[in-house]
Amino acid sequence: MTDAQFTVPSGHRSGFVALVGKPNVGKSTLLNRLLGQKIAPVSPKPQTTRTRLRGILTLHRDRGDPADAQIVFVDTPGIHEPLHKLGRFMVDAASRAVPDADVVLFMVDLTTLPADDDQTIAGLIKKHAQGPVVMALNKADLVSPREVEPRLKSYLELIAPQDHIVTSAARGEGVQELLEIVINHLPEGPRYYSEDEISDVYIRDIVGDLIREQAMTLLRDELPHALAVTVEQFKERRADLTYIEATLVVERDSQKGIVIGKGGRTIKRISKGAREELERFLDTRVYLDLRVKVIKNWRRNDAELRRLGYAVDS
Repeated sequence: MTDAQFTVPSGHRSGFVALVGKPNVGKSTLLNRLLGQKIAPVSPKPQTTRTRLRGILTLHRDRGDPADAQIVFVDTPGIHEPLHKLGRFMVDAASRAVPDADVVLFMVDLTTLPADDDQTIAGLIKKHAQGPVVMALNKADLVSPREVEPRLKSYLELIAPQDHIVTSAARGEGVQELLEIVINHLPEGPRYYSEDEISDVYIRDIVGDLIREQAMTLLRDELPHALAVTVEQFKERRADLTYIEATLVVERDSQKGIVIGKGGRTIKRISKGAREELERFLDTRVYLDLRVKVIKNWRRNDAELRRLGYAVDS
């Protein structure tokens, strides 16, 4: 334990909050909004988040925050019907977060009525949640006011949460109120991390996620989720310059051609967008060297999944 864990104010609240929901409901957008900076990948394509990612938010009442608290948000992959070993790993990672959480934050997409995935997640929460459940009905900015109430009612019929709130994570609407609701459901407890930490994920892993996000955003429907990123080198050349060498891994030669693009145009666009995101995240200039490699059917290969950073249960 650190000294910070012994010096918290009276009434300090802390705990782990599992962010669960189907793919592309806005979990990573919400996490980045709450933390005030980007640590979780976001793209228009679902299943951008592939592993559990912890974001740490430490609050101080004397700095204007609503409470003295430390909240550890666990951003999980979207729960969906898996089609391969990678998909099963992603669903398992999300499912294991539910029973371990002090609060389960169930995010749903208010632009649509509940789907099979929402019903599956609601059943999972009913069966395994040990603590209170809060429902965030997200993307309210994309729904007409007359549609909000009937859709809200249809989602609340899936599960009876202790609290619910309508939000727009993209615009920040309802996010502060959601934070206060979550804090109210947390138990009193110590700090688990020092107050300057925002994630327990290695910087190299976040770097890889940010590069992959750019590829997913630019390629959109041209490339299925057969894309992984490995960071081969991460070196601080100077105080104001970081060198990063990374490999984009695909499953087929045809996919390699899509990633590179005619005359190398696509990979140059990926590199430019990723470099800009990395410079914001690292607060240095970045020299980014991207390469593309084919590993046949890596999503169905246990050894390759482990090598690429996805643990696979036996």
